[in-house]
Amino acid sequence: MPEVSLFRLYVLRAMYLFIVVGLGTFLWPDIINPAKHWHLSEGHADCMLAAFSLLCLLGLRYPLQMLPVLLWEVTWKTIWLALVPLPQWWAGHVDDAIKPAVFACAMVVIVYAAVPWPYVFRHFVKARGERWA
Repeated sequence: MPEVSLFRLYVLRAMYLFIVVGLGTFLWPDIINPAKHWHLSEGHADCMLAAFSLLCLLGLRYPLQMLPVLLWEVTWKTIWLALVPLPQWWAGHVDDAIKPAVFACAMVVIVYAAVPWPYVFRHFVKARGERWA
């Protein structure tokens, strides 16, 4: 019996494709626009997302080997949601300027659903690490 079912591999590939198409639609037109002037923080974020989308292209072919890319996505979005908008929500006021980013980052629940967590646990948590020397 395979470690990860073929269905689960297709779910992962669909997740990678969703990311590639989404970022390709909304991000890449600005990335390839030579007239675009970038602000520092916007440039950092957009370039990281561009690299992420390119790595997700590899995930279409190698869905399990590229899982660390999705784990990075899950981790940073979860940390950001917990540290930035959640305290505002608990205090009773969420800044209107942050709402679109909250919505975009909350889409991480789809990634949580796509990741084969038993495989992640076996291969990235429980398995012996590689030798140091």
